[in-house]
Amino acid sequence: MKQVCVLILSCFLLAACHQKKAPIEPLNKELSDLSIYHLPSAWSTHNNETIQLKSLRGKVVVVVMIYTSCKAACPRLIADMKNVFEQLKNEPQEKLQMLLVSIDPKTDTPEHLYEFAKENKMLNPPWLFLRSSESNTREFAAALAVNYKQITPMDFSHSNIISVFNQEGELVHQQEGLTVNNISTVNKIRLLLKKVH
Repeated sequence: MKQVCVLILSCFLLAACHQKKAPIEPLNKELSDLSIYHLPSAWSTHNNETIQLKSLRGKVVVVVMIYTSCKAACPRLIADMKNVFEQLKNEPQEKLQMLLVSIDPKTDTPEHLYEFAKENKMLNPPWLFLRSSESNTREFAAALAVNYKQITPMDFSHSNIISVFNQEGELVHQQEGLTVNNISTVNKIRLLLKKVH
């Protein structure tokens, strides 16, 4: 009888050791038609490296489109991105990409983006600033449903949207507005990070 009790207790302890985790989703061999990683455009980083968006595959990507000379909405969008990131500090950082894409490629050269990132303490991963040609930027903005228009030589009118992409580059969540409650955005990112290898 004693041996049976020990055996049952051992089974319970073994079962307790195996907590249920979110299933890890493997990278698909083929991208879906909805993936932004089909875009062939080349982008310059704030470190003056040239990349394609598909190099971000496998990460959860959180994106906002800004321009660095903006004095109104963009500082608040950046604050929102920092706030989202602060709430993700205990999550696996190597699979998270906080991406800021310039809508003003003429002004926002890689050198200018580097200085801006440095000034805002966003030089290091998971932060990444990108710029490309006007046509590539428009194409990317269309994929995010972000609208923008130059209204003066120095100013743009633009959508205030934070977008979240899964590891396959598919848009899965958007937060619209400034300084809004971001708990649903943070929870979506946490859920996605649990599914990444």
